[in-house]
Amino acid sequence: MSTLVEELAEWAAELRPEDVPDRVLDLAASQVLSQLAAIRAGWTHPLGRKLVRAFGTPSQPESRRAAAVLAGLGSWLNLDDTAYAGHLSNSTVTVPLAYAPALGLNGEALLTAIVAANECAARITAASTLGPFRGQTAVQTSLVGAAAGRLHCEGAPAQRWVDAIGLALAAPPWTLFRGYIGSDARALGAFGPVQTAMDACDAAAAGMVGAADILEHPDGFLARFATVPLPETVVAGFGERWHTDTFSFKVRPGGPGIDAAVDCAIEMAAELPGLLASEVEDILVEASLYTEYVGRVANGYVTGPDAPTSALPLSIPYTVATALLTGGLTVADFAAPAVDDPERWELAKRVRLTQDEEMTRDLFVSEAPFGEALREAGDRAKNWVRGFGGDRAVELLGTPDPPRKDFLEATKHTGARVTVRLTDGRSIVRRRDIPIGAIGPQTRARHRELVREKYLAVGGPPEVADGCAALREATPRRLAALLKTALKTP
Repeated sequence: MSTLVEELAEWAAELRPEDVPDRVLDLAASQVLSQLAAIRAGWTHPLGRKLVRAFGTPSQPESRRAAAVLAGLGSWLNLDDTAYAGHLSNSTVTVPLAYAPALGLNGEALLTAIVAANECAARITAASTLGPFRGQTAVQTSLVGAAAGRLHCEGAPAQRWVDAIGLALAAPPWTLFRGYIGSDARALGAFGPVQTAMDACDAAAAGMVGAADILEHPDGFLARFATVPLPETVVAGFGERWHTDTFSFKVRPGGPGIDAAVDCAIEMAAELPGLLASEVEDILVEASLYTEYVGRVANGYVTGPDAPTSALPLSIPYTVATALLTGGLTVADFAAPAVDDPERWELAKRVRLTQDEEMTRDLFVSEAPFGEALREAGDRAKNWVRGFGGDRAVELLGTPDPPRKDFLEATKHTGARVTVRLTDGRSIVRRRDIPIGAIGPQTRARHRELVREKYLAVGGPPEVADGCAALREATPRRLAALLKTALKTP
């Protein structure tokens, strides 16, 4: 019998544009523009400029190094996009972008490579998502996405995919929160895995052999990186369960779970022009267990203006306070002079975060970020949920429904209710169940518009946005010219 990686590789290596539904290719085109916005934003920040000084620009002639730089620039501000499961675009978009011009790919071939990489990375990430790492800390996403993205661009045979993925997953990094959040190392969080994946592809091309059963073997990846392994997810529903259908697009920087709270704060800022911290009694943010968990992690690192740059996008108090005072949240808010503003920190002290059990239930039944994994696991999910949120979280989970046959109606419920109580006695309340850009009916209908706004907001040239809208028709020459314009120093 074929191993999981062999079965996945045989399907993905043969994926052609005509095999992919139009809506999925359209989502991949939005991925490209959205990730170009994240790359541009990361590049304009002082930490991004340090990364470029260390490793070169994304337009350097060596594709493998350019791919790693693109991954680093686009990831650390949490402006990169997510799906069920994982932060895919840091590898699944950046690597094909780096290799497409040199290989003479047209737009349709680029998008197909991105979809193939999405499906490989998302499926393996989903199989291990009920484990110690999720989101950007799950570096297996970038290892697999980068290898798959490059190999599809190169038209590599399935056996080379098996060897490259087996080699890439032989020694996957184990993320340490102290370094990842407490230092500048987060800018290398996707850079390193993408570079490792490029090495694995080179090694496989030279004839080196990877373990074909690296996922399911008792001494393999899932045994170490999954508390509740879901091997069946890797090969479930080829051509029907498109994980690309679960894409959520980040419209502003900020860590996982905080988007809805910031959306609410931005709405409220329009009603409170010129707000001062002294005018606010307190701010209550009610959200799901997921947001509460992220908040607890960030609170250990974000205590004032000297907080690590990598931790600030994860902080509910800082991001909500900033949004209330400025009416937005941009890259500039994570660098001086914004981070030195005493008014922001004074208002941040008034922010309290608590769990809303209704929102936790909604989190558990939505596909992303991990609700579908809970359905896949069934009763096995309860021990993982108990470790994540205690006995009460298990009660809120209840009995999971069967897994979805497809993701056509996927949602990401990471909602929030924000209540601002003013010293004059007034209270203002806003609630949002699905953040702007997160997968749901509105995002499915508006993703092209949302990512265009995101790209233009970070100063991207309109001609690049126009070109990405017509990416499926781009010739190799047109695609190369488009990427050259997009990857100029901002």
